[in-house]
Amino acid sequence: MDIVFKGALVVDGTGAPGYRADVGVRDGRIAAIGDVGGGRPVDADGLVLAPGFIDMHSHSDLQVLAEPDHLAKVSQGVTTEVLGQDGLSYAPVNDTVLAALRGQLAGWNDDPPGFDWNWRTVGEYLDRLDRGIAVNAAYLVPQGTLRMLCVGWDDRPATTAEMDQMRAHLADALTQGAIGMSSGLTYTPGMYAGLDELVALCRVVGEFGGYYSPHHRSYGAGALEAYEEMVRVSRLSHCPLHLAHATMNFEVNRGRAGELLSLLDNAIAAGVDITLDTYPYLPGATYLSALLPSWSSEGGPDATLARLSDPDTRERIRAEIEETGSDGCHGVPVDWDTIEINGVRKAEHAHLVGHSVAESARTAGRAPADLYFDVLIAERLGTSCLMHVGHEDNVQAIMRHPAHTGGSDGLLVGDRPHPRAWGTFPRYLARYVRELGVLGLEECVAHLTGRAAKRLRLSDRGLVREGWAADLVLFDPATVSDTATFDNPRQSAAGIPYVLVNGVPVIDDGRPTGALAGRSLRNPGGRA
Repeated sequence: MDIVFKGALVVDGTGAPGYRADVGVRDGRIAAIGDVGGGRPVDADGLVLAPGFIDMHSHSDLQVLAEPDHLAKVSQGVTTEVLGQDGLSYAPVNDTVLAALRGQLAGWNDDPPGFDWNWRTVGEYLDRLDRGIAVNAAYLVPQGTLRMLCVGWDDRPATTAEMDQMRAHLADALTQGAIGMSSGLTYTPGMYAGLDELVALCRVVGEFGGYYSPHHRSYGAGALEAYEEMVRVSRLSHCPLHLAHATMNFEVNRGRAGELLSLLDNAIAAGVDITLDTYPYLPGATYLSALLPSWSSEGGPDATLARLSDPDTRERIRAEIEETGSDGCHGVPVDWDTIEINGVRKAEHAHLVGHSVAESARTAGRAPADLYFDVLIAERLGTSCLMHVGHEDNVQAIMRHPAHTGGSDGLLVGDRPHPRAWGTFPRYLARYVRELGVLGLEECVAHLTGRAAKRLRLSDRGLVREGWAADLVLFDPATVSDTATFDNPRQSAAGIPYVLVNGVPVIDDGRPTGALAGRSLRNPGGRA
């Protein structure tokens, strides 16, 4: 044996009661469970040994390469991440699309100076991951990126020829190893796709055994209708559905989680294959320009900036954001007190970080919309924000659902990123298991491991089983906790002394090792 966890409480990821056993690891696999000798012993008395956590909604697409130790995730027990989220990522691309994405997504992922963008296809991106990453990673084909590549930034239906091109690119990406497709239907240009276009693409995804993971059209006004549309896409395309960060936000949805869960339960009972993920926090996070109405972003970043600089167009945008509610702000008139700038690209704007747009505008003696527009122009849209729009009762109700899994939706860059990037998984265990009892320990671990692995069709991960990959986390159920805060977000979790990825310790006795033991987890590549 390479390593043996002695006397651990094994919580195996199925939801079954934990049991006391030794667990031996050899050559990257769980070699034995029971009374195991040999190897390097680790005293696990009083500790829980579980499968490594699976982050079903990650935004580590660049940082997993740029910061290869990936401490934000390994320190909280994550051993697998799903990338390519919200319909926007960096493959498949051509040079023009890549250049636009680097600007549009700088608030999410940064645009690291000197970074080697040596891929264009999904297969090449996955090959790049296989050169050395800290955790395992799977990839969703981003539908908005497909639209950029084949349609551009125009707000119109795709032509027949463009649809054929998107389906071909999608099939190639799935053949090369992507596990499904994501959408960002409040982000341009993915939001310009109608129902028929989404159904046509999802049929291809379903043929390859993949799943569809949409950020749907509204988490505010019209949220239930937006969820209903996604269920309809799944039903018509026969493609499994995984609802990304499945929340009910803004004041219009306070206390309405039960309506969402009834909708999902009815669809599941009718045979629709549905899962979902959430993060255990109230604020959301995105890039600041996401609040803009979709029409103002048509044509790409340069066209958007030109509109923001034109007084008449700027006033039209202001009225839609502040008075009627833009589709970018989920159909709800913006409350500038809830929009907190948490990442900027230019030092001259550092004083805005940690303050709401309303607060900074009051300090400057300016109208909030004017400050907002001017920051977007000066930063070329590369600013990130927190949106304080969630409700605790909704969060708890949704995480109880048996189709629920965990996803951080964590942005790793910016001056003060959302603490969910560092704290999501220990927060589930500390706050919602130990402190509040919303979930039992075994049930929570199943949500974060086995159920997620089943959605990803991982045949040898997500459970503690002999012969399975040794993606494991050892934690203290009495002390495990998130230490990341909104004021100090880059803080490692407490109470997680060991994390193994493919049998290699990436956290060893509480210390990061810097090991790059992860690899890409690929769709088998054939039609199902």
